[in-house]
Amino acid sequence: MAVKGKTITILGAGIGGLTAAIALARRGGRVTVIEQAPDLTEVGAGIQISPNATAVLNALDLLRRVEAVASPLERIELVDRRGGRPLMTVDLAQAKGTNPHPYLAVHRADLIEVLAASARRHGVNFVFGKEATGVAVGFDQATLPLSDGTKRNCRILIGADGIRSLTRGALNMRKPPVFTGQIAWRALVDCRYVPIYDPAPVARVYMGPGRHLVTYPVRGGQLMNIVAVETRDTWAAEDWNFADDPDNLRAAFAGWHKDVDRMLSVVEEVKLWGLFAHPVAETWFQGGAVLMGDALHPTLPFLAQGANMAIEDAWVLTEEMDAQDDLQDAFAAYRTRREKRVRRIVAGASGNTKIYHFSTPGLRRGLHMGMRMVNSLASDRLARRYGWLYGHDVTRDRG
Repeated sequence: MAVKGKTITILGAGIGGLTAAIALARRGGRVTVIEQAPDLTEVGAGIQISPNATAVLNALDLLRRVEAVASPLERIELVDRRGGRPLMTVDLAQAKGTNPHPYLAVHRADLIEVLAASARRHGVNFVFGKEATGVAVGFDQATLPLSDGTKRNCRILIGADGIRSLTRGALNMRKPPVFTGQIAWRALVDCRYVPIYDPAPVARVYMGPGRHLVTYPVRGGQLMNIVAVETRDTWAAEDWNFADDPDNLRAAFAGWHKDVDRMLSVVEEVKLWGLFAHPVAETWFQGGAVLMGDALHPTLPFLAQGANMAIEDAWVLTEEMDAQDDLQDAFAAYRTRREKRVRRIVAGASGNTKIYHFSTPGLRRGLHMGMRMVNSLASDRLARRYGWLYGHDVTRDRG
């Protein structure tokens, strides 16, 4: 159908929506992004952008700009809650195989700023402060009623509107998400206030009975991102912006390694949210509407691939829309290229929780002994097990 000259509406100005806007505009699309927030304000905290996604940023001429505000990561270390030598180390240079692109950690707001600036340079139009109150999908167009009483008719609508996606609801039967029995805290600390903690280029996963805590540097080592997950029976709202008392976080991880204690001691603000499992959508597209990112395949954070999948989606969807003669064929080709991979990632993220949270002492000791053995005898083989994930490059895999 060729993207050039086509009018395209994207619902949602998150990482996936902005990446799609850039990719489509670079190919000549006339793109409008509708975002309910009044502006692209600083929200969220650190995220990991792995080589499978930095490959896309490189193809969009954005990698250098992102690297300038990011922190490179060289390895992932799994350690016991009390510290000591790593139980297992994943060398990220080995894990990405022949993919030459870097593994980065970045503050979400910094990445959004880079993406938004690029979108504007490519002529993308933004509509802020107008919330879609529904999505009606017809045979050859979609209609968005907006909060100001107006309606927008869209010949092509990309639903990048997150886990509460109205677009997904218009295409699929609504199924309530399932609470996983886990809650997560997210916080940032200034590394100047924890001088004994060396912000090495490492993502560390501290594991303990029924909980784990992940740390990695962002903004060139100025800040340390903290994500702490606890298994519990009580329900927590599925909301990224629920403020909690930092003392609750400190109490949950009291007695852990001294580095954890030092970091948590200076936490001043913390967000809490419940982790919910959502299925991958059964219907990916209909008429002129198509899903991407969290609207399509929400995932738990235990492979750090939510943003990366959205970035990959943006590239593949754009490429197929530009290559296929018919819009429905383009959407179908997009699904064919993406479905097996995203289902594997979603399943893998769910499975990691069991490894991190073993509570039975005997099982934990056995698991840790096994990790140490694999780490000492076959660490390179372990790293290569992630080649399917980090080594994949959607900018080179078509045809």
